[in-house]
Amino acid sequence: MAAISRFRQPENQSRELCSRLRQHHNSLKLAPNLEAIDFMCRFVIFEHTGSDMISTVEAALIKLNRPLWNTAVDGFGNHDPGKGRYEQARSEWDVIHPGRKWADKCNGVPKTKAVILAKIKNHLATLGKTK
Repeated sequence: MAAISRFRQPENQSRELCSRLRQHHNSLKLAPNLEAIDFMCRFVIFEHTGSDMISTVEAALIKLNRPLWNTAVDGFGNHDPGKGRYEQARSEWDVIHPGRKWADKCNGVPKTKAVILAKIKNHLATLGKTK
């Protein structure tokens, strides 16, 4: 019998979701220019063989809704890259929402705040318009 991945084991799936939501909440709390209370989360839990649809449904929802953090601003869900990989640039998220201590260790040249804000403005201007 093939081994079931750790994420696909039912007893781990709810822990994975809670853990990921907690990580996102912490990123919001660390940003001095955001309030976590201003954000909400909606999710659907797929169980058993229904969990095979997660990637497809997620991709469809991102395509339909075009959330800022999935389409225009990179880095919200990033994790500490770890020792030896701090030569990369801070993510766009970390440039406009500083606060994650590990991001301060990134030594690469990030995009400027002005460039990122222009991307956001352009993205917001196109919401509701069909491509």
